[in-house]
Amino acid sequence: MDELLGKVTEYFESEVFLKHKRRSLRESTRLSSYKINPILVRYLSKTLEDEFSPQGVAKALYYPRVLGTSINTSFGNSIQKMFVELGLAEGSSIEGMDIEFIDKIDNNKKFCQLKSGPNTINSGDVKPIFDKFEKLLKRARGNHVQISNNDLVVGVLYGNFEDLSQHYLRIDARHPVYIGKGFWQRITGFEDFYDSLVIELDKVITKMPTDKFLEEGCKKLEAEIAKSGILDK
Repeated sequence: MDELLGKVTEYFESEVFLKHKRRSLRESTRLSSYKINPILVRYLSKTLEDEFSPQGVAKALYYPRVLGTSINTSFGNSIQKMFVELGLAEGSSIEGMDIEFIDKIDNNKKFCQLKSGPNTINSGDVKPIFDKFEKLLKRARGNHVQISNNDLVVGVLYGNFEDLSQHYLRIDARHPVYIGKGFWQRITGFEDFYDSLVIELDKVITKMPTDKFLEEGCKKLEAEIAKSGILDK
């Protein structure tokens, strides 16, 4: 387990954490990358800096992007890619599926949609998931391939089963929803992998340098805003 744990931890550091910093400085510092709500941006600038200023606008735009939208959007995609690159799963060629893997507990092949956390879907997401699974089941029956409801799963990367929203529980009543420790055990084969990964990632994060990339990026965006003339509109 230690070798795989080291590879996954290293992947998180290089492909999730450090790449997020580089992307933030490269992409989120461009004013053109934002669709600005002129009313809200004035309000948020006033809230942050007590005035409508380049610095206030930069903070109102940059902080939510970097600390919320950017990292959350890339997280699931990065982990999906990691599973494939480390040989834990295969990318799925079937529409609506993210990965396919051999379940290390029951040794059956699983067709899996990946989700980040226990509250990351809403009520409108449930039917499309059911529809995609049903389409795959019909195709399998037509090709005389043995696939059951239990082989079409949702994998949630972090959290505990008791944290799952009602939307996930609706899915789990028909198709398994594997979350956190249970999901990582099925894909790696190690019961304690998830708990150990959390500990190792804490060590990595603690040792990461505080390079003030937030401050640096915000200043770059502030300079663009000051030149743009949007404060005069």
